Amino acid sequence: MLSVLIGLFAISQIFIELANVGKQLKRYDQRIKGVLPTWGEFKRLLTVIIPASLLGTFIGIIPGTGGAIASFMAYNEARRFSKDPDSFGKGNLAGVAAPEALLMIGVRPGPLLFEQNPQIINALFVGFMLAQFLILGLGLASVKVFPRILKVPISILFPVIFALCFLGSFSLNNSIYDMFVALLFGVIGYFMRKHGFAAAPMILGVILGPLAERELGKALIMSHGNWVTLVRSPIALVFFRILILSVTYSLLRMQRLKRKTGK
Repeated sequence: MLSVLIGLFAISQIFIELANVGKQLKRYDQRIKGVLPTWGEFKRLLTVIIPASLLGTFIGIIPGTGGAIASFMAYNEARRFSKDPDSFGKGNLAGVAAPEALLMIGVRPGPLLFEQNPQIINALFVGFMLAQFLILGLGLASVKVFPRILKVPISILFPVIFALCFLGSFSLNNSIYDMFVALLFGVIGYFMRKHGFAAAPMILGVILGPLAERELGKALIMSHGNWVTLVRSPIALVFFRILILSVTYSLLRMQRLKRKTGK
C-alpha cells in the first residue's frame, strides 16, 4: 500500500516536474508571515471542518476502513461542494482542513471497546493529546524553514527525492519488489495526471478492492451463491441509495459545468 502511495504521489510528481525542465517557470518571492489562520478564516472553515469531521467519524467506525479512506473521502467531498474546486491543491485552506478529521483506528469498535481494550484506549487518548502539541510546535518552528528547500537546484533536489522514494519503498519489507511497485505506479500516476485523472480514486480502489472481494466471497458462500442476498438487508439498501444519489449528483454537476464553460 505504501509503495503504491509513494509511486502515485511522489514519483509521478517527479516525472511531471522533470517534463518541465528547461521551460521558463514562474518564480515566487514572498515571505511567510502569519502561520496560523485568522479568526475570519477559521469561521469560514467551520463549514468544512464540521461536515468532514462527521464524515470521518462515520467512515472511521465502519469495520475494515480507516484514516486513509476517511481523509481521501473528506477531501473529495470538500472539493466537490466547493465554489472554487480548481483551487484545491493550490493553497485552498479547505483542502487542508477537510482531511484532518480525528479518527479512531486500529481497534475493533463496539460497546465492549473500553472494557476489552482499556490500555489501548488510554494510550491512544494520551498519545493523541501529546501529538497535537508536538505537531503544532514542530509545524510553527519549521514552516518558515522548509520552503527554503525549493531554492535547492533541481539537479540536486530531484535525484535526492527519487532516491528517498526508493529507499522508503525498500525499507518497508526489505524487498526490491516494493521498489518496482513504486516505480510502476509512478509511471501509471504520471500518465493519469497528464490526462486529467485523479490518483485518489485509485488509492481507494487499492484499499477497498481486496476487502470487497473477500467480503463478497463470504456473502456468496453463506448464501450458497445467491446474489439477491446483497440487496435484502435494509442497511445495504440505504447504502445503495446513497451510492446512486452520489453518482447522480456528480454526473449532473459535471453536465452543468460543461454547459457553463461551453465544452
